[in-house]
Amino acid sequence: MEGFRYSNVEREMEFRSYDQAVKSHCRMCHGGCGVIVLLKDGVVRKILGDPDCPINRGTLCSKGLASIKLLYHPERLLHPKRRIGPKGSGKWERISWDEALDTIAEKILHYKRTCGAESIVLGYGTGRENEAVIYRFANLLGTPNVLTAGHFCYGPRIAASIVTCGSIPVADYDNHPACIMVWGNNIVISNPDEYKGERFSQALDAGARLIAVDPRLTRIAARADIWLRLRPGTDVALALGMARVIVREGLYDKEFVENYVHGWKPFLERIEPYTPERVEEITWVPRDKMVEAARLFATSKPAVIQWGVAIEQQNTSSDANRALLALLAMTGNIDVPGGQVLYTPPKIRTVSEFGAHRMLPEEQRAKRLGGDRFRLAANFAIINPRFVWEAILEERPYPVKMLFFISSNPLLTRANAMQVRRALEKVEFMAVCDFFMTPTAELADIVLPAATWLEMDYIGDFWKRHGYILPRRKVVQVGEARSDHEILNDLAHRVGQGDHWWPRFEGALDWILEPMGMTWREFRDRGEDLRGEVVYRKYERRGFSTPTRKFEIYSTLLEKWGHDPLPQHREPPESPVSTPELYRSFPYILITGRRLPGFFHTENRQIRPLRRLHPEPILEIHPDAASKEGIREGDLVLVQSPRGKAIFKARLFEGMDPRIVSAEHGWWFPEEEDPSHGWERSNINMLTSNDFDHCDPAMGATPVRTLLCRVSPWEKTGRPE
Repeated sequence: MEGFRYSNVEREMEFRSYDQAVKSHCRMCHGGCGVIVLLKDGVVRKILGDPDCPINRGTLCSKGLASIKLLYHPERLLHPKRRIGPKGSGKWERISWDEALDTIAEKILHYKRTCGAESIVLGYGTGRENEAVIYRFANLLGTPNVLTAGHFCYGPRIAASIVTCGSIPVADYDNHPACIMVWGNNIVISNPDEYKGERFSQALDAGARLIAVDPRLTRIAARADIWLRLRPGTDVALALGMARVIVREGLYDKEFVENYVHGWKPFLERIEPYTPERVEEITWVPRDKMVEAARLFATSKPAVIQWGVAIEQQNTSSDANRALLALLAMTGNIDVPGGQVLYTPPKIRTVSEFGAHRMLPEEQRAKRLGGDRFRLAANFAIINPRFVWEAILEERPYPVKMLFFISSNPLLTRANAMQVRRALEKVEFMAVCDFFMTPTAELADIVLPAATWLEMDYIGDFWKRHGYILPRRKVVQVGEARSDHEILNDLAHRVGQGDHWWPRFEGALDWILEPMGMTWREFRDRGEDLRGEVVYRKYERRGFSTPTRKFEIYSTLLEKWGHDPLPQHREPPESPVSTPELYRSFPYILITGRRLPGFFHTENRQIRPLRRLHPEPILEIHPDAASKEGIREGDLVLVQSPRGKAIFKARLFEGMDPRIVSAEHGWWFPEEEDPSHGWERSNINMLTSNDFDHCDPAMGATPVRTLLCRVSPWEKTGRPE
């Protein structure tokens, strides 16, 4: 984890310069890092990592350190606004909170009455731990349509893990894994979900062996004992090939497989064709390296796999997750110290309970956009975004009239950006809640100012699976910004849901903590991170939370829903193998979305210290490919797919195959005065596809990580023609 750590002596010296120190927890990215916020005269002056926090142990990344720049940014939204000109005109007027919420409530009630609650779509992005509140509002309203990143980010891990073993198994870095296999993840940069790079790095320092699976030479791959440089989109073939090696050499955990695994025999049949020779042909990974990695992982006890969104944003999203889960199970690394553990939270009300999923009427549930086309996603109330855009543009299967986006910028983050743009321009009413006027917010009718993590009380990491809950304390108030939770609690009373909400949102926090016999204020004032009891090998007493009570390598639920019960390799929808004619015109495999230290998806590009770390959108290209295309270091490069084009600055990079190029995501230019903020110029989603036939068949994940492109020098300045 990149960042800084303060000693106790240094901390004491820091404290003497300030008049108040408040412990809280950061949420500039996936959250959880303990911080000490230092104030003077009521103003936040400095933020330090909290050495007493078990999540980050005093470290803090560049985003956390820059939180003050966000909090007091001169261009930050601090008051509600109403658009007074055409969409995208940039003409707004300041209004009161009552005017804003009354207008939104009137629109909600109008569309519910005239078109049905399903015509209203709520949406959120990766951000501010608001998912439980948004689902509660939507379910009580009666709309089954909540638009999230869950179809291709974290949701596939959760969904695949739950149908396989009842919960997502989390790497137990505290108990010294002997081997760590990092698969499509860059934890020291992204610090994702349940994890922080500090723990991973400490495990390596303690002697853990490291296997890195990644098309690019990352920091992690450079440090690895074995780097498997696979062809993008072939993760399942590689995992099944490793499984075959482990079985053939008798390296699997026979006792665990015999007693606790369902579907072993059909799994053996599935992996048999994945010989080292065939896997090398599919993945570009030398067979000897693949075999070596399989042996190292299987013989190192205990071992863990650190994986993430890179495998989820593909057409094999569900199967890649299940294949990695199978590797963990067959090697006996499930729910053991130093392995992958099924942690339990403290005795609180869960995100699912708070989300009131059972209160959505069955007749409304049946109206969820997309129906059961992507059955695994539907089981977790997740929809593919294209269903929403089509319901707006084509009014099928019914019209969507209203969008309410909270902490989401879909114009930059969803596949097929031009279709997204058309939908946002056409929808009758849209409200957006965010920190800044993003390209998405510029198309809204009402914009609400969102509170930062420094301006809210909440139970941090409430949604995660590592077993912790953390007190996030409100430190200051800037302008009229309000937390998403407070906004929806207030709005709920305006649309007739008051009986299911609270006079103030603090009552909701009390309700979540009530099973522990604790109020929010008691939890806040206690100042301690709480964790559920850690118990290993729980399956020995009660099995797994699956229909068979076993670890289902062969998924009975997926079989019931009409999907392949076993993981299988499928070629990416665009590849040298699946579309050879297209490959002749678009001869590079484009991977997207690598994580950058200062940014969180589309956020933070207006924060100058972070923007200086990375001022421009970059395309990485191998020197051999660059020479072939007439591209030099620093040139502007035009990247084209069959769907669109975007401009990046070339960076020559030898750490990947010359047949691959890598582009960043989330780029827009808030410094530009035009209300469009250059949203399309370097937006990688101008190139991506959201064709349903290209998506993961169970989860609906859009394959934004693996597509074909061509590159050429961009001789002009300005936007792509």
